[in-house]
Amino acid sequence: MKNDYIKNIHKKDKHLLHPYENLQDRGTYDRKLILNSEGIYLYDENGKKYIDGPGGMWCNNIGHGNKEIGEAVKKQMDKMDYASPFSESTEPAAELASILSELTPGDLNTVFFTTDGSTANDSALRFVMLYNNIIGRPEKKHIITRDRAYHGSTYLTGSITGKDREKNFFDFEKNFIHHLSNPNPYRKKEGQSIEDFCNEKINEFEEKILEIGPDKVAAFIAEPIMASGGCIVPPENYLKEFWRICKKYDILFIADEVVTAFGRLGHFFSIEKIFGIIPDIITTAKGITSGYMPLGAVIISDRLMESVKKESTFLFHGFTYSGHPACCAAAIKNIEILKRDKILENVKSLSKYFMNQLETLYDLPIVGDVRGKGLMAGIECVIDKKSKNPLILDKAIGSRIDEESLKLGLIIRPIYHICVLSPALIITKSEIDDLVDRLKKSISNAMDKVEEEGLWSRSNAK
Repeated sequence: MKNDYIKNIHKKDKHLLHPYENLQDRGTYDRKLILNSEGIYLYDENGKKYIDGPGGMWCNNIGHGNKEIGEAVKKQMDKMDYASPFSESTEPAAELASILSELTPGDLNTVFFTTDGSTANDSALRFVMLYNNIIGRPEKKHIITRDRAYHGSTYLTGSITGKDREKNFFDFEKNFIHHLSNPNPYRKKEGQSIEDFCNEKINEFEEKILEIGPDKVAAFIAEPIMASGGCIVPPENYLKEFWRICKKYDILFIADEVVTAFGRLGHFFSIEKIFGIIPDIITTAKGITSGYMPLGAVIISDRLMESVKKESTFLFHGFTYSGHPACCAAAIKNIEILKRDKILENVKSLSKYFMNQLETLYDLPIVGDVRGKGLMAGIECVIDKKSKNPLILDKAIGSRIDEESLKLGLIIRPIYHICVLSPALIITKSEIDDLVDRLKKSISNAMDKVEEEGLWSRSNAK
């Protein structure tokens, strides 16, 4: 009976078009079916237990299976399920907006709710356009972003995303969007110092502004750490210098904290606490509810809000589910749990241990770089550590590591030749040890596979 039930679910799943699915292979295989979850673990249809290495999609901050979130959502829906955000407000939306205004840096006190990170970033960019129109600068519309950045999947946020291989067969806006090179220190020139590398990126930014014209550049958008781009941690003071240049040329600084907020780096918001910046706009999502409910937010400075009051106009922008009561109730309870259970303190106490354990992966000949901050990390595999060239058929090594890790009860997120991790923030030292041990064995087994297939040789890695 159970097998028939599972087979039926797999059959129904063929009707579902999944994100980032290979369209050619769609419907030809059964996806892993996750039936249960608890703590840092997921359980499939066969009862097999997996460490959720990516924490869902960088979002499962308080861990799986927290009953308090479900109870808070049910309580709210029993009381009041929905009211239009276009004409009414609700207790949870107002309460959450107030909480966020206390957690954010500087004068970022106005909150616009969206459904996720993509719509948060899209809304932020639309607000920037509105802002410049209202204050009489209709030509100031160009957006500067970076290669390897990820900011979403709408037309506009997909355009500012800088992951080239995700742009095949899609159309993108190119007229007013500009991509700088990515700030990955591992990819600096041979013999170049980190300081010179950082200055090179800073100069590139200012030169791009001058090339376009400061009167035409509206905003710079950046993830403090480039998550889906491979967990790229920029050099020290890189972002702070970009912020200085933004202020110099009256360009808005948008901090995309969709991944890095709500504890991932040990703070509710990292942009000021770690990077020393008070941006004009912050976008966030994911960890705001720990993935239990869909919710995103744009948080805007008082300075910008005062400026748009100069003209009597409507904000002709919004979503049916902006500030949905149940989603906001989940976020409020999530923030309460993060505070009460001292989960941010757990991140701060374990982040160094997490990175130290991951650095033992350098013992493997294809591991060229281990980087990260807080409880997020990227492990980059290369042909050899001297050349730093990505492994031949880098997609092949990523898929092999993924296959081997699943056999060992570990879910990772392979981004071509980079394995990224962002486990639940409740993880313990022993669970970190277990995760790293399984990952090391997975990479080692994958090395054996690609060597057997003639795609790589240990002799090339020496």
